[in-house]
Amino acid sequence: MKWVLLVLAFAGLVGIAIACSGPVTRGALKRLMYEEPSRDRWQRPQQVVEALELAPGDRVADVGAGGGYFTYPIAEVVGEGGKVYAVDIDTSLLAYVAHQAEKRGLPQIETVEAPEDGPGLPDASVDLIFLANVFHHLPAPDRYFAGARRVLRPGGRVAIVELAGGRGFHKAHSTPPEEIKAQLEKAGYALAETHDFLEHQSFLVFEVRGGRSEVGS
Repeated sequence: MKWVLLVLAFAGLVGIAIACSGPVTRGALKRLMYEEPSRDRWQRPQQVVEALELAPGDRVADVGAGGGYFTYPIAEVVGEGGKVYAVDIDTSLLAYVAHQAEKRGLPQIETVEAPEDGPGLPDASVDLIFLANVFHHLPAPDRYFAGARRVLRPGGRVAIVELAGGRGFHKAHSTPPEEIKAQLEKAGYALAETHDFLEHQSFLVFEVRGGRSEVGS
């Protein structure tokens, strides 16, 4: 019981600090709430980024970028000749990512405040749409990804990392891989790769069915 009270007290203090701070500081505090200290052990960010097989010059949309957990390592791989769009609906997190991008010398990162029904990017602008722990937030995934096809370049891919199951809080923040596959197929994609090195998460990579990125193909 004591530890529960301590957690609630800490959450309350963080909430007060968030409410009373500027956008960059608010984003930094929210990042602390989302990125627990042990995350690297189970999320394996470097291995995930390596599995994406990105190349210098590639253009990536990190949808639901949050505090930039994957944005920064992806930016390192694509280099200054590439582009990483940190896409989110939270302006304070975007302010934090923009601040960190400048601080880390990563001009290839561009923040994008997007609507909930799409990535908010120009047509044929990216080689990869990447989502980590975001899929369960999408109210209509099939419509979201059907519309997102237009932002992919020819040969573009969608990579989704998502908690595969669990109970309580984890179940509410998870999606079975079979459901992800069904929604993406409905939106016009085909499963291209499955990675199984994440203990509690699925990691699926899709391509536009038929190899074309035009909506309605």
